[in-house]
Amino acid sequence: MPTRILPAVGDADAVRSVTTLLSQLPDAEPVAPVVDSTQLIDTLARLAAESVDELPEVVVVHERIGPVPALELIREVALRFPAVGVILVTSDAGPGLFQAAMDSGARGLVALPLSYEELANRVQAVAQWSVGVRRHLGHTGDVFTGVGGTVVTVSGAKGGVGATVTAVQLALASQASGRSTALVDMDLQTGDVASYLDVQFRRSVVDLAAITDISPRVLADAVFRHDTGVALLLAPGEGERGEEVTDRATRQIVSALRSRYETVVIDCGAQMSGASAAAVEMADRALLVTTPDVVAVRGAKRTVRMWDRLQIRKAEETTVVVNRHSRVTEIQPSLVQKITGTPVAATAVPANFKELQGAVDAGRLHELDSRSTVKQALWGLAGELGLVKAPEGDRKGSRLRGDRGAVSFRRRKDGGG
Repeated sequence: MPTRILPAVGDADAVRSVTTLLSQLPDAEPVAPVVDSTQLIDTLARLAAESVDELPEVVVVHERIGPVPALELIREVALRFPAVGVILVTSDAGPGLFQAAMDSGARGLVALPLSYEELANRVQAVAQWSVGVRRHLGHTGDVFTGVGGTVVTVSGAKGGVGATVTAVQLALASQASGRSTALVDMDLQTGDVASYLDVQFRRSVVDLAAITDISPRVLADAVFRHDTGVALLLAPGEGERGEEVTDRATRQIVSALRSRYETVVIDCGAQMSGASAAAVEMADRALLVTTPDVVAVRGAKRTVRMWDRLQIRKAEETTVVVNRHSRVTEIQPSLVQKITGTPVAATAVPANFKELQGAVDAGRLHELDSRSTVKQALWGLAGELGLVKAPEGDRKGSRLRGDRGAVSFRRRKDGGG
């Protein structure tokens, strides 16, 4: 049986060199190379959704792959696709990098310039390992074959625009529809998710920052299971400890959550850090919440441009959510879209803080009255983003589990909440 090998190489010259040598290996079947980390994960996810047997036995990752660093990419592949063996191709074959590659989940390391004999030996060994793992997993059935959960980040154009309320309600809507959901407070210094949901906690996202291999048991110990069913990974009680959560740690944490939950909502707050930037870069959907006033919209524009300059997120890949919308304000969603250069969510959240004040002051945002127009708009936004499961039967009149009010996910014609 031929060994399917998927090269992940970003540099054009390196692509030719790697693919040429791979094609010369005995019983090798190189497939079309992928040029960046996103394309690699998407390709593997698509194949895994069909069957584990469709996955290549070997993935060859070049050290100059991007935008996700090679070791972080290897860790995500090993976590999400445990039946795939990964080989790192690098110019640094020293013991330090070798140990780091093994810790990340690589099954082998090949030094540059490539040697036919060394590459052939590594590919053969890794392919045999992959076949053995699949045979074992085939008997136990314990293999993750899904494409991974949907990760949504919620950031604020400035403080006080409602990013946390938005993140909490999106997570509640997703969980109520039957999707397993995690809510992460990545506003590391001033996070308020715990206050909004009236929870006392001992562990936080910081407890995962120094762990290189986040197993399901370790992850379960760190999250807090809320009464609503949402799994909470909270910001540290001591804000200064937020510095311990690096961008690398964030990538590991988000990858672990994505593999265990169907929806992962991350509250990134209004201040950008390395951790929040990594989360936004990894997200399937990145939301930026603003209010329809000059200062907030300028802040949204500034954030969008900064993300673009730092190659965190392109403007067209960011969705702006207009909170506290009113028809009498001069700044309407269409103007926000023109100013920021981003798509704007069709669902605008109405300006009606009086509905929220009692639940917010009591720290019981999850008990917000279902008749609240704010809640209906935010749960409608969850439907627009695809974070809810379509109810069985007549969808128009269906209710979400755990909610007393009927919330339809049909968009309103006027675009309001």
